[in-house]
Amino acid sequence: MAATGNRDREALETGLEAVSRDLDSARRVLRLEAEGISALAESLGESFIAALDILHGVKGRVIVTGMGKSGHVAHKIAATMASTGTPAQYVHPGEASHGDLGMITQADVVLALSNSGETKELRDLLEYTRRFSIPLIAITGRGGSTLDEMADVTLLLPATPEACSMTQAPTTSTTATLALGDALAVSLLERKGFSSQDFQVFHPGGKLGQSLLRVSDLMHKDGALPICAVGTPMKEAILAITAKSFGCVGVLDADGLLAGVVTDGDLRRHMESDLLNRRAGDVMTVNPKTIRPQALAAEAVAVMNKYAITGLFVVDDGKPVGILHIHDCLRAGIV
Repeated sequence: MAATGNRDREALETGLEAVSRDLDSARRVLRLEAEGISALAESLGESFIAALDILHGVKGRVIVTGMGKSGHVAHKIAATMASTGTPAQYVHPGEASHGDLGMITQADVVLALSNSGETKELRDLLEYTRRFSIPLIAITGRGGSTLDEMADVTLLLPATPEACSMTQAPTTSTTATLALGDALAVSLLERKGFSSQDFQVFHPGGKLGQSLLRVSDLMHKDGALPICAVGTPMKEAILAITAKSFGCVGVLDADGLLAGVVTDGDLRRHMESDLLNRRAGDVMTVNPKTIRPQALAAEAVAVMNKYAITGLFVVDDGKPVGILHIHDCLRAGIV
């Protein structure tokens, strides 16, 4: 029994040592990559601004290219730029040599990625940019490399060790390149004044796009608005409620401002009185909850949930310009 207990303790200690080694390895990787990005941030200067100037002034697209791991990073940089208002696409350097150079025009700019700066598959594409005077921006870890020498502007990665214990697998260098691509994309976004509304245009089908939908994107307006005047007989007001199917009617004063709202609940509350002989202004709820056209749809949902109502009039300077129902928000995926 004692021998069995010793073996169990030894197995437990061995397992704990393995877990500790794994965590140490993971933490080392993250520290080294974080240090690489910090060094990159400190190294940014005139060349970054020069690259940004070229990218900001491009009339066509940003062609991002790279081979292997750099190619994967290039895909992501192109996608990030495209989604933040800078037209961009990835071109595979190998395919470029077999016809895809035709995708690149003199209105474009090429952003080429190669840590060594000597990726042979890039050669034809780089020479194409020189032949047709297409601006070339390089991201590389080697100054004096072929890519550096051919580029109009080089963004040089700082000399930091790869996080791989054999120092061979691209780790720190690819993380730094990816971060540098994000820095370019976000800096361009801010230069251009790219707004949340612009972002929603490029993300209509995703959760991000849904979260950025505005009330004005979903509201019913013009002839769909259920409205009547303060002096409207309740018979007509009830017909307006029924015809528009929002369960309410907005009541306007003499200046066209929203004075109140008559809801199904108001009708029930006044059912015992001489309802049909009264005016909309006598039955309405004054100071109803409203929302601005440019408010986020999610904000409208929060108001409706808080006050247990199913619809909101959308007002601009006190005048109703639309109406938003909770079902409109649910259909758009706003919950």
